[in-house]
Amino acid sequence: MTTFDFGHGPVEVKRHMNPDGTEGGWVTVTAEVDSTCYIGIDAMVYDNARVYGYARVYDKALVSGNAQVSGNALVTGNARIFDNARVFGNAQIYGNARVFGDAQVAGFAQVFGNAWVFGDAFVFENAWVFENALVYGNARVYDKAQVYGNARVYDKAQVYGNAQVFGNAWVYDYAWVFGDARVSGEAQVS
Repeated sequence: MTTFDFGHGPVEVKRHMNPDGTEGGWVTVTAEVDSTCYIGIDAMVYDNARVYGYARVYDKALVSGNAQVSGNALVTGNARIFDNARVFGNAQIYGNARVFGDAQVAGFAQVFGNAWVFGDAFVFENAWVFENALVYGNARVYDKAQVYGNARVYDKAQVYGNAQVFGNAWVYDYAWVFGDARVSGEAQVS
């Protein structure tokens, strides 16, 4: 039996065998990874996490808790997917990004840099959340919207269309930012 300590004491682990026959990263016996998935040698899947479909987890990325990564999703860099988060479709999470809580990232959405998506937030379609942006609560970011800089989108706010929220802007409560709108600087929209 091989064990590894993910920070809460040693647990039984095995190396994932990638579809191309290469040895992959560590997977705990409590986690599930389909044989169709690729897990990089330094990546880890643990706790009760599940990686399935044709998902790929590379570099030093971690998937843990009850998180699910599926479809053709890509998690790479130092990204962390945990709690009950779901990443699916063709979504990409990379850099130092975090997706956690009950958050979901789907479609062709990208979360990268130091961005966090958490709570019950949903980022989907072709939306991007990046740099140091935070999307949380029950917020929705979709279509081709972008949230970046130090911006925050939270509560039940929605950002969609070709809208951009950036700088130190906050969009919250029940606010909707859409079309070609730009919210920037120190603006607060509620």
